[in-house]
Amino acid sequence: MKEIKAYLQPLLEKVESAIEGALRTDVSLLDATNRSIRENPGKMMRPSLSLLSASAVGEPNEDTVKFAAACELLHNATLLHDDVVDGASERRGRPTVASFLSPHASVLIGDFWLVRAVKTVLEASANTDRVTRIFAATLGHLAEGELLQMEKAEKGDTTQEDYERIIYCKTASLFEASATSAAISVNAPEPTVKALGEFARLLGMAFQVKDDWMDYAAAGDALGKPVGIDLKEQKITQPLLCALEGAPEAEDIRSKVTRIADNPELGREVLEFVRRRGGIEKSALKVDEFIGRAIGQLDFLPEGPAKKRLITIAKYVGERGK
Repeated sequence: MKEIKAYLQPLLEKVESAIEGALRTDVSLLDATNRSIRENPGKMMRPSLSLLSASAVGEPNEDTVKFAAACELLHNATLLHDDVVDGASERRGRPTVASFLSPHASVLIGDFWLVRAVKTVLEASANTDRVTRIFAATLGHLAEGELLQMEKAEKGDTTQEDYERIIYCKTASLFEASATSAAISVNAPEPTVKALGEFARLLGMAFQVKDDWMDYAAAGDALGKPVGIDLKEQKITQPLLCALEGAPEAEDIRSKVTRIADNPELGREVLEFVRRRGGIEKSALKVDEFIGRAIGQLDFLPEGPAKKRLITIAKYVGERGK
């Protein structure tokens, strides 16, 4: 990612400037909090994906920069909201807004970032209606994904189909919007827009499965370290789904997952079940499958530095945490 950011540096600087401009306000508390959040921007994965997608099929322009900035604004808006939903005290190694101000403030600031994301899209010179519709659909997916996951966590009946819908809504839909809006910004042909969108969708699916894989891989062992965050929240994710497949005790394990909140010791039993059944290793194969399918979507592109780095991002997603 460092090499990719170096390659994109001039464009990323424009994206950063667009984000800074979008967030500018004369409300001192809001302005100071926004600057604090921006001091630790993370990997800038989504705007990097936007800029590389546009570069692979055309010449990035000011609208490309605006759409990339809007994707990052929207992403951070969801994080501010997620921290409230999850009760998170840290984000990227620093206190969350919800912890050092209040959950109420985090929701309001997330709303502000969301509105400024839409405003940034509307300031583009062309395709604003189409891209606004894409962002609106993505927002709907994000909300649906969170609520579906909450429903399934309570019932303990998540299927593979449910899981893939959840991770599309929560993660992959914004990856897809990032690449699709970028391709639209450079007036790419419709088949190209769809292919880049599908690449990004598959990449986002791999990204979330890898996150869920890492949650289990970093969880407890025989020495008694704590179980993963997902299990504590009664979420059935890919490693557990892989372990449940064909297991005679599947219903008993699902029942235990729904009771973990009141009986934390059950988390250890579920984790040991996943390890015994090879759920972590099998979910890693799912990541590889999504990455391979994603890279296959780029076959139509001519060879070039942008295509090369799109493939690099895909491989990075597959390798991180190993």
